[in-house]
Amino acid sequence: MRYLSIDLEATGLNENDYIIEFGMIPFCTETKRVEESLARNFFIKCPSFDSLKPNLATWVIEHNEQLINKAHNFGMQMESFKDELETYLLSKEVKAYFKNENKEKIILFGKSMSAIDLPFLNRDLGWDFMRKYFHHRNLDLSSTANTLIDLNFIPSECSSGSKLMSYLGMGEVKHTALEDAKNTALMYLKLLEMFSKPTRD
Repeated sequence: MRYLSIDLEATGLNENDYIIEFGMIPFCTETKRVEESLARNFFIKCPSFDSLKPNLATWVIEHNEQLINKAHNFGMQMESFKDELETYLLSKEVKAYFKNENKEKIILFGKSMSAIDLPFLNRDLGWDFMRKYFHHRNLDLSSTANTLIDLNFIPSECSSGSKLMSYLGMGEVKHTALEDAKNTALMYLKLLEMFSKPTRD
């Protein structure tokens, strides 16, 4: 199958926090490859770090000041991001990759998508936009990891994305949208390789 792996960075996990970065890259479970040529990354404008700081979580203050400043100074408005995303989804290259000339919807893939990605995208892009372009089903790496833990295939600490990445020998989480979208896809492909049954001739 083919999926669009997405990740976003935000000013926090609360209802009124802002998306500040969005990354995406398609990948295929048959070829076991991510499609670098179709990778995209966007910074989305938000208020200044100083104005946000009183309501930011400690982790965000300590780790994301530079990213928030970049989004504030150089990010595009949400409506411009929405237009850019729609142009991408309607492009011949993307349609050809997903073989969706018949308007089949793209399946989104990510990690812990119910926590930030889908709620924030539904809020900022709108329910109609999300349902027009994306399938109502999606694939979540965190859920996949938890299933493998329940089956005693991987250690319980792999419920953490960073621990899973370390377990798979992929280093540390980057906390940048495009790198995280890519690495999440690669982790899934590695898990498929680990637990796929060998094919018979």
